[in-house]
Amino acid sequence: MNLILAIDQSTSSTKAILFDSIGQVLDQTLREHRQIYPQPGWVEHDAEEIWANMLTVIRELTARNGHCAAAISGLSLTNQRETIVVFDRATGKPLHNAIVWQCRRGDPTCQQLKADGHDELVRGKTGLKIDTYFSASKLKWLIRNKPEIARKLRSGEALIGTIDAYLIYRLTGGATFATDHTNASRTLLYDVGKLQWDEDLCSLFDVPLKALPEVRECIARFGETNADGALPHPVPICGVLGDSQASLFAQRCYLPGTAKATFGTGTSVLLNIGHSWLPSRSGTLSALAWVCHGQPTYALEGLINYSAATIAWLKDQLGIIRDASETEALARAVEDNGGVYFVPAFAGLSAPYWSTEARAAILGMTAFTKREHIVRAALESIAYQIRDVLDMMRSDAGVRLQTLHADGGPTKNGFLMQFTADLTGMDLMVSDLPESSALGATLAGLLGCGFYRNVDELAALPLQTSTYRPGLDAATVNRLHNGWLGAVKRIL
Repeated sequence: MNLILAIDQSTSSTKAILFDSIGQVLDQTLREHRQIYPQPGWVEHDAEEIWANMLTVIRELTARNGHCAAAISGLSLTNQRETIVVFDRATGKPLHNAIVWQCRRGDPTCQQLKADGHDELVRGKTGLKIDTYFSASKLKWLIRNKPEIARKLRSGEALIGTIDAYLIYRLTGGATFATDHTNASRTLLYDVGKLQWDEDLCSLFDVPLKALPEVRECIARFGETNADGALPHPVPICGVLGDSQASLFAQRCYLPGTAKATFGTGTSVLLNIGHSWLPSRSGTLSALAWVCHGQPTYALEGLINYSAATIAWLKDQLGIIRDASETEALARAVEDNGGVYFVPAFAGLSAPYWSTEARAAILGMTAFTKREHIVRAALESIAYQIRDVLDMMRSDAGVRLQTLHADGGPTKNGFLMQFTADLTGMDLMVSDLPESSALGATLAGLLGCGFYRNVDELAALPLQTSTYRPGLDAATVNRLHNGWLGAVKRIL
């Protein structure tokens, strides 16, 4: 028996999941980390806390499964993308809190770069827009505002990594300083056509190229680790992917025209477009899906900042629910949204609008509006945003949208899944494993470790899904969607 230990380091928590060699979950454990808000619009994580949590969940999982811990043949890793860490070369310890993908402190930098006419240069090389969602403007802020960090980066005493590179460095005791193509491609510093760090982009954002990690394929070996003694023996680190690409891999979206939506804190919609680089013509992004055996696979991506985070806001800030699990029953308790639309632009609106100035609003309330209407409108907002992204992709892709898969914690909400199928007009195939990013990294690890020869063999492995089919008539769908578009227009 060969097992894979997968680490899923997300925006809110770190999970350790034990998979068998056909991708079935045997056991898992989780530990949340703090969300740090130094000022409005800024978001940070304590990278040292994340490292400690990862070791804790590995120890918990191996202790519970001591009888089979010896069968662990590899460690795979998937992670929140764009979040960036600057850490000490000698110790691996972070020199500043990790700056999270949600953080907007880079907005002034991005606005100035766009005003100076650099948007086409950046888009042409990276497939992305100049936006503080991505890593580079956060790094520029650190370099300009933290002189000691800037000095250490120039001298070579400090290194830059997305969360995967930071954790791999710690896991290998500094022996491996590397990332994979999917994570590198989210920094605004990486040329996705040439598959290399770009000197012009690094210069634009004041980033020393020598401080960036080596870039390897997702199925490559990233050194060995015993996880600081948490594992009974050293194992290879193999199977490294950013979380959204990992879920595309897990859903077996290996052919052009296959797509998935990962419902999480935010939502990422990815559409496989094949092996040819295709810059987007509208608000979608062009992305690297993965690189395997020397061949890149590309995708179009639509990013939605606030999905499950909107539900968290209802609980933590507004206090109208105690737990996210309540939302399905509350949404079904009313016949419709009562004319209420919730536009969750808490950190601006991303695709297809890309407005950093937009702010959240609940529109259409009357004296008869109840909390059930607000909760329903919050859930509906997630589906509306996915519909907007898919509409963009249809015009950009050059391939026919064939299937839509879904994964992530919010997929447990049957109301949300059915409304998404209704709004998109497509069958929605929901993974029975809600958090499939870890599975995607595991499948890449199994491929890299030689347990499977190619993605065709991976595609033949069991994939358990539940299917939601569209049920609303076209007139109702159009009326609801037009109401949403009107609400968005009012806050832009």
